[in-house]
Amino acid sequence: MKGWLPLTLGLLAVVVGTVWTVQGLGYVSGSVMTDQRIWAVLGPLLALGGAAALWLGMRARRPRS
Repeated sequence: MKGWLPLTLGLLAVVVGTVWTVQGLGYVSGSVMTDQRIWAVLGPLLALGGAAALWLGMRARRPRS
């Protein structure tokens, strides 16, 4: 069960970061975040942080030899 929290939070961060990025770039309309440069910058940063959390979570789940 070790490492499930970073995996879950990392996956959530990657998904949310991706949504923020496409909204900030204007590909998804209907939101106050549409065409706002700040979300096009914060989205990839959040997604990268999520990818790092996924990597750490995978390392924690790997059996030690």
